[in-house]
Amino acid sequence: MLSMIKVVQTFPSVRIPSSSGGLPVEVSLIAQLVHGSGNHLFASVSARQQQHQEFVDELDEPSAKLGGTDFDKGDPTSLYSFVVGPKGHPFHRHAGHRIFTAISGSGGAQLRFSSASTAHIEEDPQSFLRALQCINIPPDCMFTVRFGGETWHQFAPLTRNSPHPVFFALSCHTNELGGDLSEELRQQVMANEASIPSLTSLLPQAVADLLDAAMAKGQVATVDLSLEAPPGTLQRAMCYTARGKVGTLLGKWGAWRRSKGFVSHHGGGAEVRELDATPAGSLLLKQFEGTPFHHEDTFTLTMPLANFQETNATALLTRLLDGFMENPPRGVTRMMAVRNVLVRPMGLRTSSLGCPVSSLLSPDKSRLFANRFPVLDQGTDEHNTRAQVVLGADDKHLSFRSCVAARIVKGGQVEFSLGSRVRCKNLFGRFYMWAIDRTHRAYVTPTMLRMAVAHAQIHAPAAALSAAAA
Repeated sequence: MLSMIKVVQTFPSVRIPSSSGGLPVEVSLIAQLVHGSGNHLFASVSARQQQHQEFVDELDEPSAKLGGTDFDKGDPTSLYSFVVGPKGHPFHRHAGHRIFTAISGSGGAQLRFSSASTAHIEEDPQSFLRALQCINIPPDCMFTVRFGGETWHQFAPLTRNSPHPVFFALSCHTNELGGDLSEELRQQVMANEASIPSLTSLLPQAVADLLDAAMAKGQVATVDLSLEAPPGTLQRAMCYTARGKVGTLLGKWGAWRRSKGFVSHHGGGAEVRELDATPAGSLLLKQFEGTPFHHEDTFTLTMPLANFQETNATALLTRLLDGFMENPPRGVTRMMAVRNVLVRPMGLRTSSLGCPVSSLLSPDKSRLFANRFPVLDQGTDEHNTRAQVVLGADDKHLSFRSCVAARIVKGGQVEFSLGSRVRCKNLFGRFYMWAIDRTHRAYVTPTMLRMAVAHAQIHAPAAALSAAAA
């Protein structure tokens, strides 16, 4: 039974001193998340963690090493993700200190700690129970935990037979060589081959049996932390019930929905930039010559020539056009699908590719570039250092022309460019361009160019990529 409820204006926290002279256990609640988010996050993180190359599933504590040690540079730290499911995991300890941040499942979590030393337990197994304390964590809550090496600990569901996961966490091992490690384990750590299970020692079974009996009788000192409502109130009971029900639904949704992530590289001299004016010599300058046009832009992306297998502009431009066809941005494709549905009743042309290069899908084969790509015009300079094509189409509301080019420049670089001119035929055409102009400049064209160039690099041979990296 609770003897006291203390109201605090900062993070609700508890500090449990060590009975064997080690570092204390420190736990703090940080934030209460929306209903059901703990289960949803657990499901998505678990799915991603399983796909990690350093994934390990042992001791009811699936984990992945996100960042290892680097003793050559004086860094003994490691970073792990780990999850604890609805059944909890066994009591155990590690030689080194631990710090982690976690988010509890939608049923809450109970953290159990005992600072009894191995010598005390061997002399008197009951010393483990005398040093045992529990900390209750609310559902869908972010919290932090810090404790010293050799501290026995177990993480379990807040209520018996709960269907909800306990939590997922990001854990920092401040020193993988910390504590009393065997020589074999030290060598494993030095080789950056350690894992959470390899650094774990389980509680002796005889002591675990004593623990089960004590827990069944409710004879363990417990601290209850909360953020929304104090323990024992109707508000808290209703909140926990609602969080559990919503968490069940969101947990199933998170498990069903395929988890994925994205890595996008920027900077390093490889940024798409918009030019102030169409560059001299561009075939775009000849488009709509002598007639007014209502939109013009040119975007460029410069990369090391060594990144590509091709060494002349014609071959580089061919790879770029392949990229537009074979590696279109998913977001642009979705936008075009929506556009097609909206404009089809008006009798406007439709295409799955973004408008700057949509005419690459044209059935007209009267003029081809590289014997494959339908174009309106094309040109290559005398030394094959600059190749360009003109794409485009005429519609009811507007006509567009695009110039796609590859140009080898000084310093062993290649400049790819994509520029457009648009002539509106009526008020609807002007409204249409006004509506899409910002998205076209900020997202559609730069993203299409970046993805097409990335496609060309991905298909470059390993030798060329190694030379570029050097």
